[in-house]
Amino acid sequence: MKSIAAKTIAPMLGTALALSALVWVGGPRSADAGVDVWTPTGPYGGSVFALATDPQTPSTLYTGTRVGVFKSTDGEGTWTSANVGLSAVIVASLAVDPVTPSTLYAGTFVGVFKSTDGGRSWNSSGLTSARIFALAVDPLIPTTLYAGTGGPTAAGVFKSTDGGASWIPTGPAAGVRALAIDPLTPTTLYAGTAGGGVFKSINAAITWSAVNSGLTSTNVLGLAIDSQTPTTLYAGTFNSVFKSIDGATTWSPANVGLTGGLASALAIDPQTPTTLYAGTLNGVFKSIDGGTSWIAVNIGLTATTDVRALAIDRLTPTTLYAGTFGGGVFKSITGGASWSAINTGLTAMSVGDVATNPQAPTTLYAGTDLDGVFKSTDGSGSWSAVNSGLTSTSILALAVDPATPRTLYAGTPNGVFKSINGAITWNAISNGLPPGEVGALAIDPLTPSTLYAVTGGGGPVVFKSTDGGSSWTGTGLTNDVVAALAIDPLTPTTLFACGSSLFKSTDGGATWSDTRLPATNPWVVAIDRVTPTTLYAGVTGGLFKSTDGGGTWSNTGLAATVVALAIDPATPSIVYAGTAGGGVLKSIDGGGTWSTLNTGLTTLYVNALAVDPLAPSTLYAGTFHGVFTLQQSTGGGSPPAYKLLHLIRRRR
Repeated sequence: MKSIAAKTIAPMLGTALALSALVWVGGPRSADAGVDVWTPTGPYGGSVFALATDPQTPSTLYTGTRVGVFKSTDGEGTWTSANVGLSAVIVASLAVDPVTPSTLYAGTFVGVFKSTDGGRSWNSSGLTSARIFALAVDPLIPTTLYAGTGGPTAAGVFKSTDGGASWIPTGPAAGVRALAIDPLTPTTLYAGTAGGGVFKSINAAITWSAVNSGLTSTNVLGLAIDSQTPTTLYAGTFNSVFKSIDGATTWSPANVGLTGGLASALAIDPQTPTTLYAGTLNGVFKSIDGGTSWIAVNIGLTATTDVRALAIDRLTPTTLYAGTFGGGVFKSITGGASWSAINTGLTAMSVGDVATNPQAPTTLYAGTDLDGVFKSTDGSGSWSAVNSGLTSTSILALAVDPATPRTLYAGTPNGVFKSINGAITWNAISNGLPPGEVGALAIDPLTPSTLYAVTGGGGPVVFKSTDGGSSWTGTGLTNDVVAALAIDPLTPTTLFACGSSLFKSTDGGATWSDTRLPATNPWVVAIDRVTPTTLYAGVTGGLFKSTDGGGTWSNTGLAATVVALAIDPATPSIVYAGTAGGGVLKSIDGGGTWSTLNTGLTTLYVNALAVDPLAPSTLYAGTFHGVFTLQQSTGGGSPPAYKLLHLIRRRR
């Protein structure tokens, strides 16, 4: 049986990617909103792994996220995408040249990238097979920089003396998670590693030695060095914070009052170094006595307390920023006494599915890869998280009951969940399903108590429920990896499954046959709601069309990897294709010819598409940068009088 990973497109933390054709937009998107222009609408926030400020203009801030780099120039968190040329989605580290701040570096899961124009464009700077968890720039000779790597093909510290043009390995032979340079003597530097503790070099990384005396954890996630007394430094570990006052010769615990164990981020006040901050699983903690004692400073951080990155304003150190896992960026101007979210434009959530309420299309749902379900009741103008009762915030599929739209379903790595109150609360409904993920869902449009779920185990992979998910039984499709399902809107006993081939059932899933699609591993299938014998199948590298219910197929000539499809419900000759790297394409002649529809998109990776059923000129796209909305001047027909087909695509 093919592994689940073989069907994976959307990124997960810890997965190396060689993706992306990401495009720059300059300025807040609200200024560009209008007809025939995609507008990012959120959900705002997401997972932030790195923060960096311009040392000369601290109101300029950069974030490294799981979907690229974002930049703010107003100090108030109005963000724009800064990704042209990046070929990686996950950005784990950032570093700014202290002398020429328009030069900066991004450490990604496929190497180091360099920008010389303040993040407007990027070029690969080598180490292309390495995961870069840490970066450090020599403060006196900024063309000298260091990269901390951590597998799968490289581990240790790499050094460049030519601004990243070339690199040499220096050791230590361990996965590096943090770097710190002595600001007064930059030939002295430290590396925090996963499993090896702290290493020190006193000769600009020519040689390294372990310096772990007193450390009770060898998993070091963060390092911070006192800029005034560089022999004083701190290490954030799986067990808490440790302090050294002798250049790492010895360490002692510095964790009184610090709860939550793991400390992944550290920041020192550059003007008053006895004041420092730690980002932990329990939020931000502050010490004003050099780490002797700590207090929690989390007012305003809401429920999002997993802090992965910290940055401090060098000119006004009472201003600091916290990057969180799932909640975006928070700012404090009171030295941590209170915080506020600053996420306008920060679409750092990858949306794998979008579903509309067919009776009230301004109500939308977005399923994200790591951050759960979000709901909008104003046509995506604003969003709120609706995850109460979910045991996983990785959402692989969404489906809305067409007859009772307050009832909806979510496919997750922990099975199927159901809400009967418009996603206010959720309950698990996996009786009869094998343990594990459910990656695709489909609802019978005429009898919505009948629905189908795709699982990832052996044996049956498509399961059926006839009682609204209370119980499930396996169908006849077994031992395959299924990415998507679609149901004939007029004859719902006919359905299609995208597996190793495109399979068809005409008896409600009891038996299946191979449609002989001339391509393997289709990603998505869409059915013409007026003439259901017309269907489209998106595959890696193209799109196929059938006009006889899957009996025969023709290649539409679309040279793109199609992972999402939507058909205008009133004018089915209008077809939209969401692609992995090519954005959105549109055909007005049933797939005969295509044109791009990408103005305003800040990412060309489109995971999901949905058409407003009452105003088909309005289109929604779920992307690596959240949800985008498009109001078209042409292209939408009149609202249909029949029930909508709900196609729910599998997204990992």
